[in-house]
Amino acid sequence: MHASVIRKKFLEYFVSQGHQLVPSSPLEPKDDPTLLFTNAGMVQFKRTFLGQDPRAYSRATTCQKCVRAGGKHNDLEQVGLTRRHHTFFEMLGNFSFGDYFKRDAIRYAWEFVTSPEYLGLPADRLRVTVHHTDTEARELWRELSGLPDDRIYGLGDKDNFWQMGDTGPCGPCSEIFVDLEWKPGTKPAKVSQEKFEEQADAGRFLEIWNLVFMQFDRSTDGTLTPLPKPSVDTGAGLERIAAVMQEKDDNFHTDLFTPLIAQVESLVGAKYSGGPQGTGISYRVLADHARAVSFLMLDGVNPSNDGRGFVLRRILRRAVRHAWLLGRREPTLVELIPTVAELMRDAYPDLQGKAGAIADIVRREEANFYNTIEAGLNRLDSLFASGAKVISGDEAFKLFDTFGFPIDLTELIAAEHNVAVDMAGFEAAMKEQRDRSRAVRVGAPPPIVKIAGGNVTMMPGFGEHTEAEQRFVGYDRISVETLVHRGSAGAGRAEIVLDENPFYAGGGGQVADTGTVTGEGWVLNVEQVTRDEAKRAVVSGTLTGEIRPDSPRVVATVDESRRRDIERNHSATHLVHMELRKALGTHVRQQGSLVESDRLRFDFSHHGPIDAAQLADIEAAVNELVLANAPTSIEELPLAAALERGAMAFFADKYGDVVRVVQIGGSIELCGGTHVRSAGQVGLFRFVSQGGVAAGVRRIEAVTGRGAYGGVRSLDQRIATLAGALKAQPDQLERKLDALLAERERLEAKLAEAIKGGGQAVAEAIMVGKITMFLTPTLVEERGELGAIADAFRAERKAGAILVLYNATTPTALAVAVTDDLVASGKDANAFVKLVSAKFGGRGGGRPTFASGSLAVDSVVAVARESFPALLREWISE
Repeated sequence: MHASVIRKKFLEYFVSQGHQLVPSSPLEPKDDPTLLFTNAGMVQFKRTFLGQDPRAYSRATTCQKCVRAGGKHNDLEQVGLTRRHHTFFEMLGNFSFGDYFKRDAIRYAWEFVTSPEYLGLPADRLRVTVHHTDTEARELWRELSGLPDDRIYGLGDKDNFWQMGDTGPCGPCSEIFVDLEWKPGTKPAKVSQEKFEEQADAGRFLEIWNLVFMQFDRSTDGTLTPLPKPSVDTGAGLERIAAVMQEKDDNFHTDLFTPLIAQVESLVGAKYSGGPQGTGISYRVLADHARAVSFLMLDGVNPSNDGRGFVLRRILRRAVRHAWLLGRREPTLVELIPTVAELMRDAYPDLQGKAGAIADIVRREEANFYNTIEAGLNRLDSLFASGAKVISGDEAFKLFDTFGFPIDLTELIAAEHNVAVDMAGFEAAMKEQRDRSRAVRVGAPPPIVKIAGGNVTMMPGFGEHTEAEQRFVGYDRISVETLVHRGSAGAGRAEIVLDENPFYAGGGGQVADTGTVTGEGWVLNVEQVTRDEAKRAVVSGTLTGEIRPDSPRVVATVDESRRRDIERNHSATHLVHMELRKALGTHVRQQGSLVESDRLRFDFSHHGPIDAAQLADIEAAVNELVLANAPTSIEELPLAAALERGAMAFFADKYGDVVRVVQIGGSIELCGGTHVRSAGQVGLFRFVSQGGVAAGVRRIEAVTGRGAYGGVRSLDQRIATLAGALKAQPDQLERKLDALLAERERLEAKLAEAIKGGGQAVAEAIMVGKITMFLTPTLVEERGELGAIADAFRAERKAGAILVLYNATTPTALAVAVTDDLVASGKDANAFVKLVSAKFGGRGGGRPTFASGSLAVDSVVAVARESFPALLREWISE
């Protein structure tokens, strides 16, 4: 039974039982930043099970795309080495949201698995497990399946109890296992519970179906309270069921994978070994990873250097490494993408439409990584050959820094050889390099924080406030009268910690504020805002006057003009992010940003340059938002409420339970930065440039407000200057330029005619044996035009001739052309120029038929007349 038939039968069966057919959700969870990827069928129904997202139906069935290649559920390192592990797989599921419970769930499962109309597996081949306390499930299995008690095993929490988190919905599980050693016509073997668990781990008993009975709510103290509406979550792995139905002991030998493995055989010109050993591992990795890459990119994940994109890049690089092991030195995974699309076209027809775009990105990623892989792999091989059990931090850093070999791939390959990587040492080496780079970049600043002795004045009088909690008031105020917690000063510089702080300390790409802190008889010009170990803002800079420790009251004032420019640029990043996603697709995700007073820089996931017309449309769309002048709404909400509202979030560990939500028109983002009060305050938005910063990551730079207006003024001034130089009105510039270009083309045509005749204007002919050397003056200096003269000469002089061009205005320059018969005999122009350069000093070179250079002499023509004949004889005799 083909996998496509199994998928179709499953969904049709549960639809016939009153279930709503629900499409697979994307692999990138829509509203769940706690997950890296969708890894189970229930993910899209998580909030429904929690009662937060009521549906129009109470029972559903799906075939869910899943990936387990990062985060808590990560099978990446195991793929290829075992019979069952995959990065991408499909989970068949049926769900009840307070509708049916254990009886119907067990009845449906048994009917589908054993009925000849569906899977038709013999009952004698099956065994089930229940939670050891779930007597209800055990009795229902006996009643509905007829299984004897000795083939119903009661297992503990580890295997047969499921919970969504530390608290919340949870309940016992029940699983169906297939005996892979059972033979038709034989009676089921007697297997004790202890032996069953051992042999299930060893692979004899294969789990194909898992029923989760969500019937309790676990409280913080561990108490289990029955839910008023118990629910059911079923998961059945398509790949495993296909292996059973196709009588294969290995998922990779089913029709989901064999066409891909066959294509790898064709690409590498060698047969698959037939299992997870030797080179066979690499065939399996390529087949698996082609599926994962195809579907991740279909669902909007693009290769990048963080988050989901980074995991995708790891998968791609692991595939490249295994293609390399099979002898490939060119993109390989890309060749499998169309096959994946064809295999999955019935269930996922949208993949075929996007296969070409996916292939383009995959090809580029593979080609880029091939450039760095060889040296790193050779170095790793030598380390493994030495018997090392640990790759030191310094060695791992050398692989990364010198060979460009990613640390994650070093870890993956080391794990395959049972070798550890000293990650603490690697991080220390990385930090040391960052510190060195920082020291080179900013120099060594005067010591402000940790100062002792000398001319430094410490301020113990401020110490009484040191442990107080600092309040940031900069969202609402740019000037505040406040107290100093603590501080230190010396050598004309100081740093202090304020009670109420209006200075933004930098974060989320936004730079820190500048300004002043004014006390009695002193002023601190704030140049830098950092954070101390308690996360309080520390302002530092140049000190004028002398700080008095007994007078801690100060006025702290942010540079308002600079702050407003920063706010314009920060709000503009939110607007341009939204418009980029609208124009290019929802795969666009922020990958980094820099918000300064004079510009903004925004990095985002995308596979190639944006054409000029589309970029202009995006710029126009942002300016339309600015003109619409939507108010900025900022509020603090629980994370779940913010996500419900549509705020984009990426990973839960970046956010607390309560988040700051910034909404400007249709843009909703979680953000801690400062912003304009309404979109109109952005003033004007203009793109300055776009470029690429890494594979799959693009960068745009832009200006707003004063910066954008200044750019327009500068452009107007340059146009006016150009118009004056061309003696034309600004609105007539295009017509004037067209006329000038046409005139240039006419003059270039006349020059070309003159150049063609340049090879005939021979001033002198010198015979050296059977070869004639022509010394010819020229006013031409551009190498391409000299080449044209050489071509004309060679067309006229078919044999036994060498042309030496010298320039009257540049007396040290020369160019040489040689006829084809001399080149055929091994006498070429490049060799003659190098011979002359070695004799007189200078440099030059070129092609066998034409070369050019310069000599360290006063006049090329003088030395040519005197010395070139002897050098020609030497050149001829070589």
